[in-house]
Formats: sequence, C-alpha cells, structure tokens
Amino acid sequence: MSLPPAAPESDPPGPGTQTRPGRLQMADIARIAGVSVATVSRALNGSTEVSAATRQRITELARSLNYTINISAKNLRLRHNRTVAVVIPYDRQTRLHVSDPFFLSMLGSLADALTDRGYDMLVSRIDADQLENASLSYDSGTALGIILIGQWHSHDQLNRLADQGVPLVVWGAQLPQQRYCSVGGDNLGGGRLATRHLIERGCRRFVFLGDPTTPESALRLRGHQHELAEAGLEPEACRVLAVGFDAARARTEVGRLLEQGVDFDAVVACSDVLATAVVPVLRLHGREVPRDVAVVGYDDIEWASHADPPLTTVRQPVARAGIEMVEALLERVAGRDAPPRTLPVELVVRQSSMR
Repeated sequence: MSLPPAAPESDPPGPGTQTRPGRLQMADIARIAGVSVATVSRALNGSTEVSAATRQRITELARSLNYTINISAKNLRLRHNRTVAVVIPYDRQTRLHVSDPFFLSMLGSLADALTDRGYDMLVSRIDADQLENASLSYDSGTALGIILIGQWHSHDQLNRLADQGVPLVVWGAQLPQQRYCSVGGDNLGGGRLATRHLIERGCRRFVFLGDPTTPESALRLRGHQHELAEAGLEPEACRVLAVGFDAARARTEVGRLLEQGVDFDAVVACSDVLATAVVPVLRLHGREVPRDVAVVGYDDIEWASHADPPLTTVRQPVARAGIEMVEALLERVAGRDAPPRTLPVELVVRQSSMR
C-alpha cells in the first residue's frame, strides 16, 4: 500500500497574492475559484468535461498565481505508473464504515491481487455525494485507474465518470443502462438461498434487515420475496426494516417490533454485522436463536463462524472478487472492453438457523 504523492510543484505566487504557507495547492485554486478540486484538475488538463468559459477562468486564475502543472512529470508517471486507487465512498444513508469487516476483507483481497501482479494500492475515502472526486487520483496521474468499493445510490455519477474515460471498476450490482464495469456477487440468488433455507426449516413470518433503495440490498430483497411467493406465502409474511448497515438502528428497530408484540420466526439480514447485532435483542425479549427465531446473515465474514450461535450466512466470493476487479480494471486501462461480472455465492449453514 503506497502513500499519496507530494502535491504538484508550482512556482511561488505573484506579489500580493494571499495563499496558505508553503507551496500553492490545487485545492487553493479550487477555493478561490469556488469550484471543486476535480473541476480544477480537469480544467488545467484541458478536459472538455469542463465548459470552455470555466476552463478559461481557472486557467487565467492559475496563471495569475504562477501555478503550473508539470506535464512532462505527469506523462512520465502515467507511462510508468504501477498504482491503482481503491476508493471507498461514505454514504450517510447506508452508514457502512471502513472498519466494517467486509470492507476490510475486500481491501485485503484487492491488496493480494494487486501485489501478485506487481501493482501498488492507494486507498482513499470520499463522500458519496461528491463522487466526482473519485477521479482525482487518475486526473492527476497518481493512479492508472480506480476500483470503487460500494455502488450505493451513485449509479448516474458512476456512468458520468465512465463517460469521461476514467478507467473504473465498481464492486456492486449490474444495473440497466450501465456504462461502467461492475463486479459483484449474485445478490438475487443470495436472497433466494437464504429464504429458501429458512422456509425449509419451517419459518413462515420474516423480518428483512437492509436498505431496499440500494442496488445490492434491493436484489437480495427481490430474491427473498421470490421465494416467499414460490412457497405460497403472502407479501405480508415479511416486514422490511430499512436500517441500511447501521447495527445500532437494527437493534432499535427489531426491539421495537418485539415490544409491539409483532410475531416473527426468522430474520434475513443483508450483512453478518446486522444479523449478529440483533441476536442479543431477541434474547433480551425472551426469544432464543434458533429455537424461536432463525437468523441468516450475508457475507460470511471471518468471525461469523465464532458468533453465538455460529451464524448461517450467504458467503460472498471475496478472494475471487479481488482478482476479478483487478483483471477487469487492467482490461479497461489497456483500452479493452470489460463487461460486468456476477459471481456465484453459496449458503453456509450453521447453528443460527437450525431449528
């Protein structure tokens, strides 16, 4: 894993210019111009994604401050670049943090795949509402391409990045009108596997934990509902709690259902963290797992098998995912097409669902 490179060199600002101590940064130009750093980067590189008027204004401002980009150095970096930017968006609605075990395992898988191929990994965190900043490392020549872990609600933004020619691969679901490459597990199939297993164990009243507005969770919910219909169960057999990946909220919402006397005998969660978070709440209200309520998670993170009770879960192909994302990105960097890839998942049965 490499550290970010030093800021681009520039000459000292002209007389009377107010700047921060030290070298002038691209962020200074952005602040003065009232635009994003990504816009400044594209404008100074002559990108047609920025209007001619804005390009001229930013170029003139940079010139007045004696700020220049060393094009020769940038081109040299691009020719010899062995760094891939791995970007993790923070989405305030889903509340999934970098410390989440699934993120950490995915980072490890990518690091292994990149190291095996002689590449470095540069990790950064951005606000999902400012996804255009994901391209900064590519625009500046720091990285040869970008792997984004997390699709969230950013489908249109990702399409725009792809249209700008940014080599980009996203961990997520394949969606209609998609112009970027995605690699992801079979979310529809995963939802079906979990639900079919619980129905076979005699479960008939379900709680689904996740965020149905995000592509991956929406597909898992669709698979869940498909199996309910196949079993002749009405839609009312499932209560959907839109808790995102927020374990605290999941505990609160499940606790509220129990206090209201809502009867359910199964929980299908969109992550292992959510699944294990609600087990103590069920016990607090006198409901034992799996005797009274069977629980199934998603991902099969490292400690799922050590939970109390050991957690039945849908295993994501994390090791293969790292390899597939790196290979797809290198195809994009080479100018070749890299179509979306959906990887198989499997159900790992443990004690939490064995009624």
